[in-house]
Amino acid sequence: MPVRATKRGAARVPFPSGIDADVLICGASFAGLTVARELRSTGARVLVLDRYEIGERQTSACAAPTEWLRNLGLEASIRQTFDSLLVHTPAVERARWPLPWSFSTFDYRQLCDLLWEQSGEAEFETAKVESRTGNVVRTDRGDVTAPLIIDALGWRRVLGPGDNFQPPDGPLSRGLEVHPSGVGEDLELWIDPRYVDAGYGWAFPARDEVRIGVGSFDPHDPVKQPTLRLVEDVAAEPHGYQGNWIPHRIRPATEDGVFFAGDSAGHCLPLTAEGIRTAFYFGIALGRELRGVVEGRQDRAAALKRYGAFSGSHRWKYESIYLAQQSIRHLHGRPLDQLTKLFTRRKVASWAFNHYLEIAPPQFAVPAPAAAVRATGRIAA
Repeated sequence: MPVRATKRGAARVPFPSGIDADVLICGASFAGLTVARELRSTGARVLVLDRYEIGERQTSACAAPTEWLRNLGLEASIRQTFDSLLVHTPAVERARWPLPWSFSTFDYRQLCDLLWEQSGEAEFETAKVESRTGNVVRTDRGDVTAPLIIDALGWRRVLGPGDNFQPPDGPLSRGLEVHPSGVGEDLELWIDPRYVDAGYGWAFPARDEVRIGVGSFDPHDPVKQPTLRLVEDVAAEPHGYQGNWIPHRIRPATEDGVFFAGDSAGHCLPLTAEGIRTAFYFGIALGRELRGVVEGRQDRAAALKRYGAFSGSHRWKYESIYLAQQSIRHLHGRPLDQLTKLFTRRKVASWAFNHYLEIAPPQFAVPAPAAAVRATGRIAA
């Protein structure tokens, strides 16, 4: 697990007065770092802010389609690779779903470090982002001004206008997992009301640890005791707790002049809670629009419109998956058992999982552009 390294006390000094940037990225996880990576060839002053150090605070099981990791040059972070899912229901104890593409668990800190290395001359500072007025973002270390502002801070959507939704009343799932030492050969899923009625349990091996957890699509459902029950059932120990709220409805990707990516835009897929691949995908799309602004090929208004439309074009896919998510609690019993058996057929699994992958296809990722010398000009608001 990452070691806490965030500056405290006297080391957490205020920013110099008048600090500014061409592009201000708030949030240094998958989406924010991917945006920074896409801007390395522009020569713009890119500043990334996060409450924690890069790679410090892991909040997911950290797994993604292998091709995405390879296309982004992140394969060194891979811990274990799988070409099937082992699914358990109360009546079907072991159903193996063949995957037409492989899935890999990875080391969070190493992946974040690799993404950051690809961001060229971008700068990073630890600071808690608190609010925004126009082009000024307020933090616990002072104000930062930028004409292009990105909120990649997660489900709280800190820089959006008005009041944000709060758990358990918002459209959020919740998950909790532990990371005991151990080994495993299979990615495993439990769709079983003994653990959670609307959701699933998982065990994701990652070389020398197994990431075991339970997630619920109903934010009112407790997940600690179900997680402990699953851990006991697989004969593991509950070490290394981590958890988070997970948005499961897509939201506007642009609002009040701010760009949103990753969980702050609800880009996490509702049924599977897979948000890493989509954070890469929409982060790349946003980075390409911002690159057009800093290189003078379009203005901010055009970038807001184009990126908002790109994200919005995926809404029907997200809403379709959301409907499937909402049906889970009604499928337990014979319907779910039959569906579980159906997916053991290679043709069925290939058709379904290939369509699922195409929501955010790995072909969208390309090697990081070459780094550029920083320009001295500034972008107009």
